[in-house]
Amino acid sequence: MINRRATLTGLGALLTGCTRAPLPDAALEVPAAYRATSASAATAWPGADWWRGFGSVELNGLIADARAENFDLAVAVARVRQADAQAAIAGAPLLPSVSIQGRESWNRNSLTRRVGTAGASPTGVYYETRSYSLTPTVSWELDFWGRVSGGRDAAQATALASRFDQQSVALSVVAAVASTWFQALALQDRLDVSTRNLRDAEQILAAIQARESVGTASQLDIAQQGALVAGLRAQQPNFRNQMQQQINNLGILTGRPPSRVAVQPGTLITLSLPEISPGTPSSLLTRRPDIASAEAQLAAQGANVTVARAAFFPQISLSGSAGWQNIALPVLFGPGSLFASAVASATQSIFDNGQRRAGLEFARARYDELLADYRKAVVQGFTDVENGITAYAFTTEQEALVRDAVAIAQRAADIARAQLLAGTVDIVTALQAQTTLFNNLDLLAQVRLARFQALLSLYKALGGGWSKGEISQEAP
Repeated sequence: MINRRATLTGLGALLTGCTRAPLPDAALEVPAAYRATSASAATAWPGADWWRGFGSVELNGLIADARAENFDLAVAVARVRQADAQAAIAGAPLLPSVSIQGRESWNRNSLTRRVGTAGASPTGVYYETRSYSLTPTVSWELDFWGRVSGGRDAAQATALASRFDQQSVALSVVAAVASTWFQALALQDRLDVSTRNLRDAEQILAAIQARESVGTASQLDIAQQGALVAGLRAQQPNFRNQMQQQINNLGILTGRPPSRVAVQPGTLITLSLPEISPGTPSSLLTRRPDIASAEAQLAAQGANVTVARAAFFPQISLSGSAGWQNIALPVLFGPGSLFASAVASATQSIFDNGQRRAGLEFARARYDELLADYRKAVVQGFTDVENGITAYAFTTEQEALVRDAVAIAQRAADIARAQLLAGTVDIVTALQAQTTLFNNLDLLAQVRLARFQALLSLYKALGGGWSKGEISQEAP
């Protein structure tokens, strides 16, 4: 018996190894450094609360509300619970199933006999029987080929992927709140610029009207400056409309109606732009939750391939029961009432119309699909970081250039305004100087927003301070 058991165990281990054949390698191409940075650059990964570096109390409050109340995050948390439950269900068959059954039966039969003289009516005689039983039963599938453990491993990897997906959703929500808030601030800045420009243009218009009253300016001069004033005034409703819509959008992100969003936009000018320096590209593989999720899904499908291979081998089950049975309850647990039975069974499909082979081919093809998805997620991660670094560098350069352009345009507008009021320059020259200044000021507000958005995209591309190890330790 011992030799047979050892032989069977060894055969099971061998066949299990056969079912868990090696799968294709991911063959990732990981660069030594990002193109936009040098390999010797200092590393400064984002912190877990990286958004505080912008120095906006309102933004901090909005993100705190979103992390607590966002609907997409609530959905992601519920999906994690579902995946954990599925992992528990999938792993349950690895342990024996134990049940117990208690039974009482009662039977009543009748016997008919004649008494007295001939022709007398029959008299009924009855007897009753009772029996009692208590039967514990144990059943267990022997997982020689890895079918059950493969299903458990797949479910656990899927549960881990759901945790990574939850972190991806959290990162996206935080980035969306910051992006929406920055857009609202930029629109307020543009509205402020438009208001300042409108005030300046109205002052010049009033001066031209005063000159026209004494005959040193014409109706054409007034009409040209009036057209500029009207155009600046017409911009403002659009700025207010867009800004209010961005504030309304914060409502869905923070899980509440827009009427409960009480914040008011300030300005991007006063916010900080925290420094950030990406580490090596290889470190990114453990710092982006979407890459970690793709890897976990790939591992889950690898376990599903094992399950598909195991379908070619028989399912072996053991079951046994033992208990007590007697016709008298007081002596139910007596020595003579004990009984036991054991059954071993093996089930193997002989002809299945090619379903098992097709199932294995499907599992392998699905693995190849997820392998391509994983490789794409890695390359996409590198691409996002490169784009973020590049965008931030160029928007920083552009903002400096636009600031210079604003300073030059401001000097030209001041000179043209003074000469216009003195009557030494025509209205066309003054209009051109004003328009150039107004356009440059508006462009500066837009470029400043683009710089904030580029830095925000870089934070998101680097995983927002997330680390794979923190989640892996919590996995089921």
